[in-house]
Amino acid sequence: MSEATRAGEPHRVPTSDGQSFEPGDGPRVAALSAHTRREIDEWIGRFPMGRQRSAVLSALRFGQEQNHGFLSAEIMDGIADYLRLPPIQVYEIASFYSMFVTHPCGRHHVSVCTNISCFLNGGEELVAHVERRLGIRQGESTPDGRIFLKREEECLAACTGAPMAMIDHQFHEHLTPEKLDRLLDELT
Repeated sequence: MSEATRAGEPHRVPTSDGQSFEPGDGPRVAALSAHTRREIDEWIGRFPMGRQRSAVLSALRFGQEQNHGFLSAEIMDGIADYLRLPPIQVYEIASFYSMFVTHPCGRHHVSVCTNISCFLNGGEELVAHVERRLGIRQGESTPDGRIFLKREEECLAACTGAPMAMIDHQFHEHLTPEKLDRLLDELT
């Protein structure tokens, strides 16, 4: 539930325009940990009053991290209530961006770029290598729940570092199968 600064006072977040936003505190907000709510508050504060929708991307990222790598309906509903938005506004963003996963999956998210620069520099071969090494295909998780190999990424915007992959939101460029194996071995 919302955290009051003093007993009986509602939780308020100062906004960038000097006003303050009062996050929702309905029963669905309980799905969000106190840590996740504090992280969302920081993003609410970066925008003017009435622009809390601008915090949805970050809120979804924090919710996904809290929920071990995927967004459940409960987490998305909690975010919507906390930001005082219609749930559809949260769901449409979660379903649009490939960085969000709305089903149970592995803890570590691995995306290998296969767009033109990466394709010409071995991106397709990296995908095939990872699939063989992990024994899974794109869109699947390892049986131990450690790694989720995301579906094909059209572009990860690092063309000068091709071929590249993104592992848990960190870019890794100029990859070879051996370099990628070392990165995968480091994931616990």
